[in-house]
Amino acid sequence: MVVLDVSIVNVALPSIRGDLHFSASGLQWVVNAYVLTFAGFLLLGGRAADLFGRRRIFVLGLGLFSLASLAGGLADSANMLTAARAAQGLGGAILSPATLTIIMTTFDEGAARNRALGTWSSVAGAGGAAGGILGGVLTNYLSWRWVLFVNVPIGAVAIAAGLAYLTEGRRPVRARSLDVAGAITVTAGLAALVYAIVNTASVPWGSARTLGVLGGAVVLLGAFVVIQMRSAAPLVPLSLFRSRPLAAANVVMLLTGAIFFSFWYFLSLYMQSVLGYSPIKAGLAFLPMAVSIILGAQVSSRFMGRLGARPILVAGILMSAGGFFWMGHLSLHSPYTGALLVPGILVSVGVGLCFTPLAAVATSGVHYTQAGLASGLLNTSRQVGGSIGLAALATLAADRTHALVRGGAATAVVNGAQPAAVGRALTSGYDRAFLVGALVSLVAAAVGLTIPDIRRRNPAAEPARTAVGAPTPVGVME
Repeated sequence: MVVLDVSIVNVALPSIRGDLHFSASGLQWVVNAYVLTFAGFLLLGGRAADLFGRRRIFVLGLGLFSLASLAGGLADSANMLTAARAAQGLGGAILSPATLTIIMTTFDEGAARNRALGTWSSVAGAGGAAGGILGGVLTNYLSWRWVLFVNVPIGAVAIAAGLAYLTEGRRPVRARSLDVAGAITVTAGLAALVYAIVNTASVPWGSARTLGVLGGAVVLLGAFVVIQMRSAAPLVPLSLFRSRPLAAANVVMLLTGAIFFSFWYFLSLYMQSVLGYSPIKAGLAFLPMAVSIILGAQVSSRFMGRLGARPILVAGILMSAGGFFWMGHLSLHSPYTGALLVPGILVSVGVGLCFTPLAAVATSGVHYTQAGLASGLLNTSRQVGGSIGLAALATLAADRTHALVRGGAATAVVNGAQPAAVGRALTSGYDRAFLVGALVSLVAAAVGLTIPDIRRRNPAAEPARTAVGAPTPVGVME
């Protein structure tokens, strides 16, 4: 549900834009309102799962997520939908870290945990890709509103199952303070940063308005760092970044998120706005990519013990880079198989290969009591990267399109009266975004080479059990 709701709206974007009268640049907020609050409060959610109990936080997040989905489906204005998506992101931020915390505190490090992480990664990756399929079916046969309504009955069933089958568990400490100030400042700072980037499509970088918003973002993010340094219970203990594996894994995840979120966004718009696909056809076009992500995640979980995390991670990123470069040469009438399917599978398999190694590396040297924090930090990096990356690449694409067609492009697309010149201009913008995505992938691969490799468990060491039955990580990094 959580990952799906980042992507399920992509196929519905053209319908949402026409129904609620979003502007071309404002349409990004249907995605970014969710992603920003998700990213900003993920760390708070991770710490809450550690301190207050995984089942309690799991159910609380599900409830908020489901109610926000209902509100979004009932939205009658752009502002109302944006606010509901932000509330959804908050619910997802509370819920998501609890899911990985349950995995990390249930399975011993090694083959069992790798299999569990592989399953978790497959579900997460498939959720992202399947969002296109489900979104297309619901939008085509019902309404775009059902891409949100669908969460309500699923959430109700999941809450009942969680209450019935999950056991409670919390960090054995007395102090249960939460760094709410830290969560608010980092979320506001990221929102200001993304807002400044998005607005450069209409307001120049050197304008007082843009510089003022960027300055506000710097101040807010700086305040976040100060709060972390002075807080007795910081959202992100800065000492955590002394772990080279965790720091490097988060940088790679940041860059991977930047390109992966944009991949679904631009591909969906290209298929519908340029090729003229219906929502259901566009959704079905994503099906092989959904399967490819599952395949990549399963391959990485099965072979990571033999090959190590680093080779699989770098190979996956390079595959994605090749797919992005290939897809950066789309035309007005590109064929599906040669121009979308094959490079799309390369990107999807490549990203699927990355998920399990990154999760394993980021949490390998972290004590189980900080599993929620480490997993929340890794997910935050993905969401922050996705939000900033989408804003930056969408701005680059829009600049390219506007340079080729001065005015009227967005109106022509919404009204369905799209001349060939507009289609070529849009395609050129998408091509630029994909090519930049290929460059970002190469940077991520370079950073991936610096990650210490996890190859095996220490056979002489046995995991030390705690009061709640969770092992202390004993993985060997080289």
